[in-house]
Amino acid sequence: MTRNRIIDVPLAAVAVLVYVSLYLPILLVFLLSFFSMRRGKVNWDSFSLSWYAKLFENDALGEALWNSLLVGSLAVAAAACFATSAAILVRSQPGRHSARLLEYVIFLPFLLPPIITGLSLLIYFREAGVGRGIFTITVGHTLFVSAIIYRIVLTRLNALSRNLVEAALDLGATRMQTFRFIILPNLRMPLLTGGLLAFALSFDETMITLFLSGTDATLPVRLYAMMRVGFTPTINALVTLILGFSILLTVAVALAWRRNAGPAGKTSREGRT
Repeated sequence: MTRNRIIDVPLAAVAVLVYVSLYLPILLVFLLSFFSMRRGKVNWDSFSLSWYAKLFENDALGEALWNSLLVGSLAVAAAACFATSAAILVRSQPGRHSARLLEYVIFLPFLLPPIITGLSLLIYFREAGVGRGIFTITVGHTLFVSAIIYRIVLTRLNALSRNLVEAALDLGATRMQTFRFIILPNLRMPLLTGGLLAFALSFDETMITLFLSGTDATLPVRLYAMMRVGFTPTINALVTLILGFSILLTVAVALAWRRNAGPAGKTSREGRT
């Protein structure tokens, strides 16, 4: 028992140090967003919400926020259609080399450093004569987040019993009817979970967006531009709002994933039976 305590104490200390190093800067940014600064020092007597009010008065930030929401929504919708189609194709032909090659193509933009993905897309769009803007950002984000939705959807398809699909086809249902009434209802929660996670990644993506944005900046890119001028409490307020939004999306993903775990496990057991 004493030996276990000797081991546990250093491990607990390391764990505390890691958590403090990770979350203390976030807490500090949140705290400083309520105070003004004078000559590089915090004025602790100036507590107010004025810096948050100034954010909503900034039209450029409002436009950047709208661009982030628009790009995220379009990218998730496009990625969901592409990833679902790819997952169904790979699930129906698991042993073919073309299916494995398709998986590599889907995962490559996600695994590569964002600077490589962004630069490659920039060169491609320039050679194709496509101007940078919302469209190019959406394409870049779609390629980036497709791997997330694909993996979640494919995992659910692997847990789905083939007997359900075969029974529907034997009873006279067409392939479209089978997809609509059998496959799609089982993919609702995985698509919701993957969509929320993909939207969170798209909303926070900066490097790919920097290469493809042009004059249409998203919120992280606008934040990066503000930081180059100098740190102000307005930046702290903006970072706090972005972190809060990201935390809400993360919690939503966790809740959706937990809700999806029950039916998936039950279906998997039924399929094995």
